[in-house]
Amino acid sequence: MIFREKSTAILSRSNGSFNHSTQNPKKRNFVWEYAKSIEAKDHIHLKPSYDLFIGGKNVKSKKYFETINPATEEKLAEVAVASKSDVHRAVLAAEKAYNRVWSKTSPKERAKYIFRIARIMQEKAREFAVIESMDGGKPIKESKLIDIPLAIAHFFYYAGWADKLNLAFPNVNISPIGVVGQIIPWNFPLLMAAWKIAPALACGNTVVIKSAETTPLTLYKLAEVIKEASLPDGVVNIISGAGDTGEAIVNHPKVKKIAFTGSTEVGKLIMKSTAGTDKKITLELGGKAANIIFEDAPIDQAVEGIINGIYFNQGHVCCAGSRLYVQESIKNEVVKKLKHRLKSLRVGNPLDKNTDVGAINSKMQLKKITELVNSGINEGCTLYQPECSLPDKGYWFKPTFFTNVAQANRIAQEEIFGPVLSVLTFRTPKEAIEKANNTQYGLSAGIWSDKGSKIFKMVSSIKAGVIWSNTFNKFNPASPFGGYKESGFGREGGKQGLKEYLNFN
Repeated sequence: MIFREKSTAILSRSNGSFNHSTQNPKKRNFVWEYAKSIEAKDHIHLKPSYDLFIGGKNVKSKKYFETINPATEEKLAEVAVASKSDVHRAVLAAEKAYNRVWSKTSPKERAKYIFRIARIMQEKAREFAVIESMDGGKPIKESKLIDIPLAIAHFFYYAGWADKLNLAFPNVNISPIGVVGQIIPWNFPLLMAAWKIAPALACGNTVVIKSAETTPLTLYKLAEVIKEASLPDGVVNIISGAGDTGEAIVNHPKVKKIAFTGSTEVGKLIMKSTAGTDKKITLELGGKAANIIFEDAPIDQAVEGIINGIYFNQGHVCCAGSRLYVQESIKNEVVKKLKHRLKSLRVGNPLDKNTDVGAINSKMQLKKITELVNSGINEGCTLYQPECSLPDKGYWFKPTFFTNVAQANRIAQEEIFGPVLSVLTFRTPKEAIEKANNTQYGLSAGIWSDKGSKIFKMVSSIKAGVIWSNTFNKFNPASPFGGYKESGFGREGGKQGLKEYLNFN
């Protein structure tokens, strides 16, 4: 950042030159300029085409699709689409690896493999971060400081558990499930893969995992790490494709468990498909989290929590705090501070280290966000967006919030999955609890107050899987994550995440 003090002129950059406007010489004008700080791309290696990773080998497919950079709309690579026969081949490879190698590998040796994967990921962390931002549109500082370190931490964490499962679950007989099918979303591709692959391997299972259609590249980069770590062939099989590919995984008779992260609509279809089978399921689905601010909360800290809760990763977060409940007595103050804070958010090139809000992941998601925002306007809600310029190419949406929102408005009920916040009010803790629970979802929530007794009382009444106190969107490999109601069931992370990948006899 460059800071200049100027007494007689304001300097504004236009087309690479400075424009001068005369000012009162007694006034002192301070101009903050953020020099571009673009993360280099010359150290990454992207292939022009990515094949399926089955049985430890690259396997060609009959069909390929393009994955693009949502910030530029430029093609990054072509990626294989797994057909039903490809899925069958991957499942057979996983079954073979389970029966012949992985189920016979000692827990101590399994831990070494998982630890080795984590160490190689550490060495390639910068490359992973750049590819994640290019393929998904998220700011590089989030990829470098949150996504990639957390993904690595999950592999380290579950490497530590691999030879201690009897201590995690004493006095019971446990065994691996076998072949597990895993389907991950596009908002946190590598992190969601780590959430699923690491505990599955630690428990002795083999994996067939499908990437999201729009963000497959870091998962295929992980395939390169798996090969480098000398993980036995077929223990992890990585494929890509759309809904048909996922459906083939879910319905394959040799897949003994499904772990899915994605929309509630697809989660319901998976439940229907697996009804009457012996498949175990964990579903982590949509959310519409309530972020509750009491009048005794540290307001400035809470405003930062609001920003982190909804504008992090462009709002592409299932546990995003998209419903803000503010106690009536402080509503005007919070809204004023929120407007001021939004003016400082920088929207633009995800590879610029100064960027706070990157590109929307896809054209389809941008269309959905726009449609729901328009519904809020049409229903009489008051929209606020800061003045900021958006790049000419790519998929962009300004950080947005609505006031004068009613509980029945679509923007207060439906998951937008974008940088859009609904501001509502409450008077009493009882009213806050009733409004927070007035949703089909139950994934997460946040509570801001300086009174611990109030927070504990609220926590016991709010129906959400994860509730943060005086913070938001904080994650740790040792902490379980999951939802209630239509946000799914089962837990990922922590000791509880191991339980989902074991049979108890």
